[in-house]
Amino acid sequence: MNWKPNRALAFGAAGSAAGEVVPALARRGVPVRGFVRHEEQRQTVLQRGADQVAVGDLHDHDGIQAALDGVDAVFYIAPAFLPNEADVGQAVIAAATQAGVRRLVFSSVIHPVLSLVNHAAKAPVEEALYDSGLEYTVLQPALFFQNYAGSWAQTLGSGVLAEPWSTKTRFSRVDYRDVAEAAAIALTEDRLLGGTYELASDGQLDRHDVAALISQVTGQAIHAERADTGPDVPAPMRAMFEHYDTSGLISNDVTLRAVLEHPPRTLRSYFEELAAGGQVPPS
Repeated sequence: MNWKPNRALAFGAAGSAAGEVVPALARRGVPVRGFVRHEEQRQTVLQRGADQVAVGDLHDHDGIQAALDGVDAVFYIAPAFLPNEADVGQAVIAAATQAGVRRLVFSSVIHPVLSLVNHAAKAPVEEALYDSGLEYTVLQPALFFQNYAGSWAQTLGSGVLAEPWSTKTRFSRVDYRDVAEAAAIALTEDRLLGGTYELASDGQLDRHDVAALISQVTGQAIHAERADTGPDVPAPMRAMFEHYDTSGLISNDVTLRAVLEHPPRTLRSYFEELAAGGQVPPS
């Protein structure tokens, strides 16, 4: 059964990953109000397909309430390593409930039970959503393909794919455009309601595997190295890197394939886009 919201509010609307939810909803004919932090992000969000933009701060209760005015569906994602992330997410859900929102989709993270700050902060938000009385869907995506875009030029220029943890740790990954499509499905159809979905593309690759894939796509020799972190890395990120030294984030594409009802994008196809000049954020 399908349902068309009168208006959806999309948090993260200016982001290079979460911003993909705006066009995914617009393609389904849903009027979208994008929530952004800075006024200068307005035009980007309008170009993505939003017809309205709310400028505000996630810590500002009145600003959140104003952004929720007239909204009956919400896509919520928190910025990476947001201070007081759990409190902010719980407040957004409470505000949505108070505003009369019908349905909320939360973009959480794969394995929120981990003690890492950027994972553990998601679990209380999930709990608040489960208890809210709202119609809900929780998405738990793996690492984003889009994380490679920012370092693509450097990787090709140096011939080195480097990250600050072991080259041998394996990860599952996902194209956030597929997550955005899942979010749009959840906000406009009933078949995902009440579910929590771990979303990943096919593959459990270490950095050597990824470097080999880039080499195959580009025809350029790329090898994997471990990057130095330096002394100024914030403690939460340092803890994440230490965890990644020994333990990856592993899943499979079974759930995402079922949610989308078609195969998800592959890391190879994403690298082919990068090699062709697409998906790279402007400098």
